[in-house]
Amino acid sequence: MTPESVSGLDAYTPQQVADRVNAFCIAKAQMPLLTLAMLGMLAGAFVGLGALMFALVSSDASLGFAVSRLLGGLAFSLGLILVTVAGAELFTGNNLLAMAWASGCVSTRDVLRNWFVVCVTNFIGALGLALLVWLSGYAAMNDGAVGSTVVAVAMTKAGLPAIEAFFRGILCNVLVCMAVWMGLAGRSVVDKAVAIVFPITAFVAAGFEHSVANMYYFPMAMLLGAPLGWDDVARNLTVVITGNLVGGSVLVALVYYSIYLRPAAMRANAVATTLGKEPGC
Repeated sequence: MTPESVSGLDAYTPQQVADRVNAFCIAKAQMPLLTLAMLGMLAGAFVGLGALMFALVSSDASLGFAVSRLLGGLAFSLGLILVTVAGAELFTGNNLLAMAWASGCVSTRDVLRNWFVVCVTNFIGALGLALLVWLSGYAAMNDGAVGSTVVAVAMTKAGLPAIEAFFRGILCNVLVCMAVWMGLAGRSVVDKAVAIVFPITAFVAAGFEHSVANMYYFPMAMLLGAPLGWDDVARNLTVVITGNLVGGSVLVALVYYSIYLRPAAMRANAVATTLGKEPGC
């Protein structure tokens, strides 16, 4: 029985997913600057739409705590589904570039360039969406409860101790990168959506910290009059981004590199050395 038959004809095997992730990461690292920036802005807006939906669901006081968190997480999944299916460049998902870096297929400079450009443009996209949503009067829905929910979410995030925000950032991006990883195991839109929904719902329901979602919540809350300053935003994002990097790059990308790609790379390098050739990706 082949690995493909064990996993099912409609899904890639874990080894194939690792190869696909590596190839995707190489392509991301080589993307032209303008394309990367535009796709980064789209991703910021897409995740902002997911955050918008979470606030809408959470503003319903008739829902119990667990039900509200689960339904809010389900609604938030819209963001990563849009990123994955429609196409966009999301900083947290791009932390998987550490796999291609460990494989020697992309340089440190290429990885840092991608992360910096995508992170900045994610913020621009999230900020732009927040402005559009504020101008639309969305916050007045449910007798103003939607706007109050956004402000409450942002204030809670701003008040998190740094150590809690850091570890919540780690846990968040483990789940986000697992959602991206499993999405690449699917061949159809339905496959990808199903793979994405459960990890994303879990991280949102558990209250973990997603840097790009915070890039939407803070500006939106400030537009609604929340007593927050840009120093509060910078303090939270610095810690959460660092946690996201550790969770996605170390606990997902480098772990799976060690399991699936490192052994294959060692064998390929041994063969190349024997044949007197340069090892490649």
